[in-house]
Amino acid sequence: MIRLVAIASSLILLHGCATSRYQHDTDFTPAPIADIKAIEDPVPVSEPRSSMGNPSRYRVLGKDYSVMEDATGFSETGIASWYGMKFHGHDTSNGEVFDVYKMTAAHKTLPLPSYVRVTRSDTGQSVVVRVNDRGPFHDGRIIDLSYAAAVKLDMHNSGTAPVQIEVLKAPLPDSVLWIQAGALSNLDNAKRFQQELETIRAEVGAGDWTVGIHSTENNEKSIHRVRIGPVPEPEIAPLIDALKQNGITQTVILSQHQLER
Repeated sequence: MIRLVAIASSLILLHGCATSRYQHDTDFTPAPIADIKAIEDPVPVSEPRSSMGNPSRYRVLGKDYSVMEDATGFSETGIASWYGMKFHGHDTSNGEVFDVYKMTAAHKTLPLPSYVRVTRSDTGQSVVVRVNDRGPFHDGRIIDLSYAAAVKLDMHNSGTAPVQIEVLKAPLPDSVLWIQAGALSNLDNAKRFQQELETIRAEVGAGDWTVGIHSTENNEKSIHRVRIGPVPEPEIAPLIDALKQNGITQTVILSQHQLER
């Protein structure tokens, strides 16, 4: 059930240009970047597979795509494009927020997130980007870059460029999730609940997940959310069963990008 919900959500978030969820009808160029050297390439790391944006198959504009199970060693040659302010501030396919000034990209079939080196075939210029979105859904294009990445490759004026892409780090096989076990207005009660969950954790012999409290202020009211995680996706169902056996039934499953919301 968890995976089915994630897949359904990810299909909604695929950023095909035919959708109407954006505040602008057409894409347009962001404000110029004053110092492009100040925007650093991301450092490739082995992240968990995103719980959203990785359906085994999906369809956009009448065409089916299959997401790779493992992209280790994958490379591809073709045309790169870039996407801008129409999509700025909107969710990417894995639920993160797209920022034209970050070094990210969209690909149709790479597992999310993947770290990719993009090298211009004609000039040799190269950047590293973190793939967290789906696209481009135009024939002949293999990757859609953020505006920042396009500027670094000096292709923001031409719009496209011939490139070779090479996967540096593919995500780990399993995604990780968090379980929100409760949201309380009193911090002392939240701390007591946290201790209760720690006791349950010891009883079930859990792995590396921890119990934390995420506190926020809204209209002068404090909310203290007690959360368990990160939990590998295969361990979610047994953990929820253990919580239910201890009378904790009002749980909410969260992806990584939802933790600060």
